[in-house]
Amino acid sequence: MKTLLKIAVFSLSVLCTAETVRADRKVSKKIRVQVEADGRDYHNSIVSIPWNGSNPVTVFETTNGKKLRCVSQGESTPEGSKIYWKVDGTLKNGEVREYSIEPSSQPVRVTGEMSISEDKNGNLILQRGNQDILQYNTQIKKLPKYVDPAFRRAGYIHPAWSPAGNILTNINPADHMHHYGIWNPWTSISYDNDKYDLWNLGLKQGTVRFDTVIRTSAGDLFAEIQVKHTHVIFRPGEKQTVDTQEWTMEFTPKEEIVIMQERLSMKAWNTGDKMFMWDFVSDLEPATALPVILKAYRYAGFGFRATAEWTRDNCEMLTSEGKTRHEIDGTNGRWIYVSGQCANGKSGILIMSHPANRMHPEPLRIWNEKANGGRGDAFVNFSPSKNEDWVLEPEHTYRLHYRIVTYDGDMTPERAESLWQEFANTPKVTVK
Repeated sequence: MKTLLKIAVFSLSVLCTAETVRADRKVSKKIRVQVEADGRDYHNSIVSIPWNGSNPVTVFETTNGKKLRCVSQGESTPEGSKIYWKVDGTLKNGEVREYSIEPSSQPVRVTGEMSISEDKNGNLILQRGNQDILQYNTQIKKLPKYVDPAFRRAGYIHPAWSPAGNILTNINPADHMHHYGIWNPWTSISYDNDKYDLWNLGLKQGTVRFDTVIRTSAGDLFAEIQVKHTHVIFRPGEKQTVDTQEWTMEFTPKEEIVIMQERLSMKAWNTGDKMFMWDFVSDLEPATALPVILKAYRYAGFGFRATAEWTRDNCEMLTSEGKTRHEIDGTNGRWIYVSGQCANGKSGILIMSHPANRMHPEPLRIWNEKANGGRGDAFVNFSPSKNEDWVLEPEHTYRLHYRIVTYDGDMTPERAESLWQEFANTPKVTVK
């Protein structure tokens, strides 16, 4: 696994703007940028601009002729390059702040507040300082011998922690062995005129597999793991007969077909707040010349199985539409939060859907208080194919973007809505 993991500390090594600087030359002077709160207040927001220069840069906030260095970090991807920085504190509605992005003669020193480590098995952990945020599992977990091997898989998030260290996820519970913390398979798939289920692994119709680590990055502002998944169907082949002098056997071999590839990004942000905030971005693309049809079904896609500590007696849910736990299933929402008692006090998770997601505000599937024979375990699913088929065409990429906040104590509707607004509508950024 060590060969897969290359932790890249980005030190803001490059920057330029498409409007003012050509891609093939260095930035030779500082660039002025304005950030404006247009319509609402913002708190510790992350902003960005494109860049394609080749020399180190530093981002400063300029106030009354004084410069204060900002927490910032650069990123280069196949889709383009950006520089990100944090707008510290509260940016009031209508307020404008001035920033300068300046070339440096030497690489900018970074603190590495956001980092990535490996556990003893090679699974990857996003961290802020000395706190664990989430673990992405590249390795297949061993299950008891009595459990069908079909339930074994990698490519999921568990644990996801709160800042106090409470584990908020659960995997392989006896009632639903195929539940894997935070994960995103599809339940009813039509491919080449046949149907497959990649969610309910016990049906042995397919699965989702971790393939490779595409890249990792870490630094002052964020740490990111980007991986490739393959969505695989198991299709029976033609019946065959094996004859020997002693016996004859007929059998039907299974053919495996990768029908869809997924690029999954998990990026945790250094907001400076007493919470963990991270993005979950899934890019789906059919892997063959045939379309993949995600059939309408009551659950599929982004799923969250909560810690077994949460039951009907100590767990509450609320959505952006004001729905509580007994009302939520079958409704739509921009966000949902779940809070409950844990070993180290009360903690919770807020899951937000981006406005660009299909069927936003998205259909929700949850378990109410009567789930699992009245135990009331918590399960939440955003399902963009819940109410109608979703046709994924070859050579097209389809994105689903969610932002997750884990916290200790209580969440309020007002705080959840404010966090969603900052996710959906970032401050206005103008390059001068």
